[in-house]
Amino acid sequence: MKKFSIVYKNWNPKEQNHREAICTLGNGYIATRGAAEESGNTEYNYPGTYLAGGFNRAKTEISGRTIENEDFVNFPNWLCLSFRPSGGEWLDLERFKVLEYRQSLNMKKGILERKFRVEDAEGRKTYIRSRRLVSMHKKHMAGLQWIFRPENWSGKVEFRSALDGNVINDNVARYRDLESHHLVPQGTDLSQDQIIQLSVQTKQSKISMAQAASTAILYQGKLLPAEIETYQDEGSISQVFSTEIKEGNEYTVEKTVAIYTSRDVAISEPVQEACKSVRRAGSFAEMLREHTLAFETLWHRADIKLVDDDKNQLLLRLHAFHILQTVSPNVIGADVGVPARGLHGEAYRGHIFWDELFVFPFLNLRFPEITRSLLMYRYHRLDEARYAAREEGKRGAMFPWQSGSNGRSESQVLHLNPESGRWIGDNTYLQRHVNSAIAYNIWNYFLTTGDRKFLSFFGAEMFLSIAAFWASMVIYNAEEDRYEIHGIVGPDEYHTAYPGSEEPGLKNNAYTNVMTAWVMQKALEILEIIDTRRKEELLQSLEINDLEIQLWKEISHKMHVPFIEEGIINQFEGYEKLDEFPWDEYREKYDDIHRLDRVLENENKDPNNYKASKQADVLMLFYLFSVDELHLIFKKLGHEVDEDVIVKNIEYYRKRTSHGSTLSRVVFSWILLKYNQLQSWQNFEKVLVSDFEDIQGGTTAEGIHLGAMAGSLDLVQRGFLGLEVGEDTLWINPHRLDYIKEVSLKVNFRSHWVLVFLADKKLKIIFEEGYKDKLEIGVVDDIYEFHKGIAREFSLA
Repeated sequence: MKKFSIVYKNWNPKEQNHREAICTLGNGYIATRGAAEESGNTEYNYPGTYLAGGFNRAKTEISGRTIENEDFVNFPNWLCLSFRPSGGEWLDLERFKVLEYRQSLNMKKGILERKFRVEDAEGRKTYIRSRRLVSMHKKHMAGLQWIFRPENWSGKVEFRSALDGNVINDNVARYRDLESHHLVPQGTDLSQDQIIQLSVQTKQSKISMAQAASTAILYQGKLLPAEIETYQDEGSISQVFSTEIKEGNEYTVEKTVAIYTSRDVAISEPVQEACKSVRRAGSFAEMLREHTLAFETLWHRADIKLVDDDKNQLLLRLHAFHILQTVSPNVIGADVGVPARGLHGEAYRGHIFWDELFVFPFLNLRFPEITRSLLMYRYHRLDEARYAAREEGKRGAMFPWQSGSNGRSESQVLHLNPESGRWIGDNTYLQRHVNSAIAYNIWNYFLTTGDRKFLSFFGAEMFLSIAAFWASMVIYNAEEDRYEIHGIVGPDEYHTAYPGSEEPGLKNNAYTNVMTAWVMQKALEILEIIDTRRKEELLQSLEINDLEIQLWKEISHKMHVPFIEEGIINQFEGYEKLDEFPWDEYREKYDDIHRLDRVLENENKDPNNYKASKQADVLMLFYLFSVDELHLIFKKLGHEVDEDVIVKNIEYYRKRTSHGSTLSRVVFSWILLKYNQLQSWQNFEKVLVSDFEDIQGGTTAEGIHLGAMAGSLDLVQRGFLGLEVGEDTLWINPHRLDYIKEVSLKVNFRSHWVLVFLADKKLKIIFEEGYKDKLEIGVVDDIYEFHKGIAREFSLA
């Protein structure tokens, strides 16, 4: 079990906010941070509860202008559970003497456990074992259990159980100048069977949430008689249970909670449904059994076994665990996207960026039903993307860099630099490459699943709309006979304008331009794949005529790709003229220069002036496409890209990247795999610890980095094991890594489950099950026929 459990063996308040994010429990519908249930919002404790898709807009006066942000709402705290000896102080680990403390996250079962012994000011010692769950089986349910033992005292004790709606958004320090009150209390109530109820509503989005809770005090499995007093105010409700206890005896406190919202389907009214579910829930043990079984089912599909180092195996599972908690099967059919920081905190305001580009490869090969549902988040916002394109004078659909509730742009126009305390303009909204990422996700979902129905109806409409947008973005350069794109920003957010320019945006970002050419190539291919009648319907409804299609063909062959010199792709036009950055000087001057943009702004300098990147930009191309795919894309554009060109570009940009994004290490580990195994492995291990050790200095406490976590899993399956989904079959071509003893996993390729096991330079593949008895799989350079249930071994020596 040690490879499935994160254990903290001491009480360290200063680390608590970080631990809360790591120990978050969720089920894709709701999630609650691993905060102490006996404490509210304090300097070291933040019990945030988040609802997938739970956004609210609010306005704030900042720097003489009104800013409207859409925030990821912190909903009422359902955890509240505490005790005190009659007349004593309520439990508080910051005030009590902590004799022992152990906190463990059991990822196999999805349980957070705390065991601690405390001594109060009167010398009374108490042992508590706390366990909690957010049910993966029944997404509306959560539970909390205490095993409580007074060690050296007897007498009357009071247990307090509450639902607290007087919460604000307070997780991210740099947002505290912004409006943080998002909830309006709607009422509290107490049923005849002692179920407490709380309802709130978000101020602008009018999302109603109801919570209901039942608390029981047990001794030897039987209900312990207790006097109960209920306290209600406008935004909270609590019960205090008073009873007699004896020294050395163990008592059980169980709190059962149900959470419903107005966004739910198949309900009458949230409060009624919450109360009904609490009554039907059963004991904590029953909830735990169902919940554990649900996690067992998920791990059967999702586990990646890596034999090299116990810590690496543990962290790989931590990453899979948080993906499963954020985008579990409970999101299927729900109108939610992939929040970049999970359901674990309020950073990025819960917005959806392009992180699904890194998340979907893991889901596609295990839970394609989840990918399909998450792609529908984009489809449902297609009309908003079309409106955004029209507002910019463009055609097709322009999806925003940051998306939230209804798909309008939620990208920031002002950004607070915590280093300098200044609000500065933010032009990163010009990252139009998110549109190509969505197209890439649609295509790769189709390749992995063979889901022609999705492609024909939903996927093709989105893909062709994105192609139409790019076709309206290009500018024809008659002198060069090339198409260009101006006024955009690439993945590297350190460069958003030219030095000294008051106009935001750059010309011909290489990554954006190449992805545009690829979109055109695949759009033409999709038109050949879908049925003739559907093709005619789409072309007519999207107003795509023969001239437009001819333009797509030209763009796919004539998109401009800037080069600095032979073989070195220019990140964007003009990048070669920027100053070289004094890396050694700044590494000596500062302990951490990951966020070089903030360091420079604090010195009144502009990162736009330097050849210094936040993250991989040009190199993203080598992450998304194989050498063969890149060769074909660039060949159509009139350029040669081979292994030598890739190596030159890796070396050039490796020296000029600060890795200010956790995604950057994912990309570098991937692209270095064939050329420098040591550096590749070092980057992989850095990705594994990025949140666990909080390498960016405080960012994990605001929410985990979901894209990087998924990227580490993808590095194992598609990088180290060499799994590649081709247009005709699944290919497996492992890299000969000295750092891995064994690796095994199972994947779902077009409704066929395949087990892959690599050890001692031997590759074992088993076609486990599927709707056919035979399956063709490419291994290294040849295609082999596999029969259901029969293993085949291949020597890689």
